[in-house]
Amino acid sequence: MGNFLSISLSCDSIISSCSDCVAGQVIYARHLEENLIDLNTALDELKERRNDVTRKALIAIQQKLRRMDEVGGWLSRTETMIHEVDELLTDGPEEIKNLCLGGCCSKNCKSTLNFSKRVAKSLPDVKDLKEKGAFEVVATEAPAALVVPRPSDSAVGLESMFNKVWSAFEQKHVGIIGLYGVGGVGKTRLLTEINNKIGVSSCGFDMVIWVVVSKGFSIGKVQDDIAKRIGLFNGNWSDKAAEEKAIDIYGILREKKFVLLLDDIWERVDLSKVGIPVPNQENDSKLIFTTRSKEVCGQMRAHKKIQVQCLPEEEAWKLFEEHVGKDVFDSHPNIRGLAQEVAKECGGLPLALITIGRAMACKNKLEEWKYTIEVLKKSANFVFPNMGEEVYPLLKFSYDRLPNDMVRTCLLYCSLFPEDFQILKESLIDLWIGEGFLDEHDTIRQARNQGHHIIGSLIHACLLEGVDDWSIKMHDVIRDMSLWIACTCEAEKWRFFVQAGYHLTQMPEGGRWKGMRRMSLMRNEIENLTEAPNCSDLQTLFLNNNPQLKVIHNDFFQYMCGLKVLNLGGSHDLTELPVGIAKLVSLEYLDPSATNIRELPIELKALQKLKCLNLSYIFRRITIPRGLISSFLKLRILRMINSYPFDEAVEESNECLLEELQCLNYLNALSLSITSAFAVDRYLNAERSHNYTEEIGLEMLKDSKQLNILSLANIESLHNLVVGRCESLEEVKMEWAGEGRMIKTQSHIQTSVIATQHCFQSLHRVYIYTCSKLRDITWLILAPNLRTVNVADCNEMEEIISEVKLSQVAELVGTLTPFVSLEYLVLEDLLKLKDIYRNVLPFPRIKKIYVHDCPKLRRLPLNSNSAKANKISIEGNEKWWQELQWEDESTRHAFLPCFIAT
Repeated sequence: MGNFLSISLSCDSIISSCSDCVAGQVIYARHLEENLIDLNTALDELKERRNDVTRKALIAIQQKLRRMDEVGGWLSRTETMIHEVDELLTDGPEEIKNLCLGGCCSKNCKSTLNFSKRVAKSLPDVKDLKEKGAFEVVATEAPAALVVPRPSDSAVGLESMFNKVWSAFEQKHVGIIGLYGVGGVGKTRLLTEINNKIGVSSCGFDMVIWVVVSKGFSIGKVQDDIAKRIGLFNGNWSDKAAEEKAIDIYGILREKKFVLLLDDIWERVDLSKVGIPVPNQENDSKLIFTTRSKEVCGQMRAHKKIQVQCLPEEEAWKLFEEHVGKDVFDSHPNIRGLAQEVAKECGGLPLALITIGRAMACKNKLEEWKYTIEVLKKSANFVFPNMGEEVYPLLKFSYDRLPNDMVRTCLLYCSLFPEDFQILKESLIDLWIGEGFLDEHDTIRQARNQGHHIIGSLIHACLLEGVDDWSIKMHDVIRDMSLWIACTCEAEKWRFFVQAGYHLTQMPEGGRWKGMRRMSLMRNEIENLTEAPNCSDLQTLFLNNNPQLKVIHNDFFQYMCGLKVLNLGGSHDLTELPVGIAKLVSLEYLDPSATNIRELPIELKALQKLKCLNLSYIFRRITIPRGLISSFLKLRILRMINSYPFDEAVEESNECLLEELQCLNYLNALSLSITSAFAVDRYLNAERSHNYTEEIGLEMLKDSKQLNILSLANIESLHNLVVGRCESLEEVKMEWAGEGRMIKTQSHIQTSVIATQHCFQSLHRVYIYTCSKLRDITWLILAPNLRTVNVADCNEMEEIISEVKLSQVAELVGTLTPFVSLEYLVLEDLLKLKDIYRNVLPFPRIKKIYVHDCPKLRRLPLNSNSAKANKISIEGNEKWWQELQWEDESTRHAFLPCFIAT
């Protein structure tokens, strides 16, 4: 009986289990095959919607829009769902095989039941997720960054002043803050610290806008700077009137909680004319500005006026100590005490502390420190009205310590340029040569070397600032100090009159010219020069960058018999040089570059002292009368790059001009553009010109499919080469003619010594543009000292340096490695460019790589060892950067911080 009972229980259990299985499968398993088919269809539809949404988001990102967060979340959930359902569908056929009894039972009841339930549950989930992906909008405009961080020097000594300003900034009722104080006291540094602090604080602002205003500002420039920051500077912005721009700016900013930082204002800025809502308690926006005048703070209706004062003695010493350096103090135990005396003489002015501290950073002799104290105490007797009793005299210390009068003169000369103006070094040195400052040298190369030496010494003395390899600028306080010396302190000696960048529409009245030696009216809006000012002492006249200047009367120059330098460059509306210039018999420097003059008057033959003539960038074909250039017997510098002079026929005029150049015994700096193969041959035959040619432009060579670049290799003075608008040019060859035989790219040369003998050793800059058929520029490997390469708008260029070409000229190039001295590589609008160089390059001196619209360039010749110890930037489109292929992961990580999106 016990056995029977045992059997009975087992049967009950089995029956119960089977009953559950059958009941579940009746509901689920019977429809499994049908559900799997529906699920597969639903999944395909979900994938199609996923692809559509992804494509829309990608297009939006390319348009610099920001993908919406809900789109990103949906895509993430969709990928998870697709993965899970794909696994179900993969297992489906096996589960269907297990079904029996017409789909009502399974060989593995429990497994089939669970699987059927999962399929049934997934089907509505997939359909629901697909419906949620029906987005009307997938992206919105990307918000501007709250703050653009600004590089900051040491903030030593500013801590207490910063806390004072920040405390005012946090007060709700304070909308406008004015920071005022003498030049060089640290106002801009303070504003920089405020800018950067907002970026790391939870202040609740939408954006921070920084604008440098400076003396002689224009409403339009301020509007443009703001527009760039808030995303309005595009489309037809430049065509709008100031009133329209103000309305557009106001429309954006009135909806924002903003901070506006205006640096260096000299007069009231009318906020309404710019389009800036007045910051107040209602809109919670803020305006902080810096100025040198407390009066301006009142005009700007500042709620808080804060004077930025010179540093107290203890903080001043810390700043001075930091810039002198520990090594100097350790060199002798008594230097620290003398240094503290020097710091006291600086009166707590940060700029003076920094300038003099750096000047003393290499002085480790007691005598040098004692002499410094004596000079500072002596200079402190000078006073400059309204700028403090000791500001400029303290800065004048660095000026007085310059090696000689010539270097001091060169410094003061830089104050003729407008505030914040970037001065090209080469142009400045040409002016110094024209002025006669560098006359002690036999060759222009020697004079130029001295000019660069002077610029370097002024930069090291912290009296000039280096902008890049080609240009410098003058700190506005140093410029003011220089003008103080030239116009007030030593006015009898210098007699400067400077109104550069003042937006003048008329020349100063005649009485202002009397007695002046150097006048700068550059970067104004003067239209006519008709009155003949009485200025027989005038030696220098800057009228350049007056784009509206149209008329210069013939008599304008009649009382300028002593004028040595006349600069008219950049006056675009000027179409005619007045014959009256011929009266300037003392003229040594004449620059009508970047104008639209049609011809040079033959009367200019009277300029027998002319040393420098700049006719560059005169894009209409200017007529130069025969015999005029050869009449300038003392000419030393002639610049005609991007200018195409002619008289009757282009080839004839080129030949004539080259013949005239041979007559100029003192000429030793030449730049010119050549526009035909005939002219190239004529130039190459004029071997004397090779000794002083610094820049050549091979432009518009319509008759040339090939160019043998080695024909220019013997021009030892060639620094810059431009090849542009050569629509027929297909190939740049490397063929060397040596001792009666032509050694071509395909031939075998016995020794690679030729590679060094026939390189472009002095070539520093190459610019190649609009050569639509050119495929490579492999010849650049023969320029080992190249610093800048700029290639633009060459539609067929596939490689910069071709592997095939290199194999053809292997013996010629020897073991040369390209770009060992390169600092700047710029590639623009090269639609077919695929490669720069086959191997990775060390790039030991590279500073910047810029790539724009080169969609097929997927690789840069870099590895993790390239550009080591260099601060390099790589600029380009975000999408291009994301698609770059790297040598390895370590290379990608090494250069990730270097990228700047453009």
